[in-house]
Amino acid sequence: MTEQASQPRPELPDRLSVDPASRFHVAAIFEHEIGIRLNDKERRDVEEYCVSEGWIKVPAGKTLDRKGRPLLITLKGKVEAFYK
Repeated sequence: MTEQASQPRPELPDRLSVDPASRFHVAAIFEHEIGIRLNDKERRDVEEYCVSEGWIKVPAGKTLDRKGRPLLITLKGKVEAFYK
């Protein structure tokens, strides 16, 4: 636990995606636990976010696209990203 605390955390970007194929994916950030708030309510199902544009993308239930990935819907509001 002290090893993780001593590592400097990278600054959270304006836009981040959990999909490794996305150009907005930053693997170094996912070594730490992060949280996302939308309109002051913490969300645990966020696939992608953009703070400056004020949106997050979350899975639409169990629906999958033709490539087998979850179908995403966009929710808008005040977005905050933080380290836990």
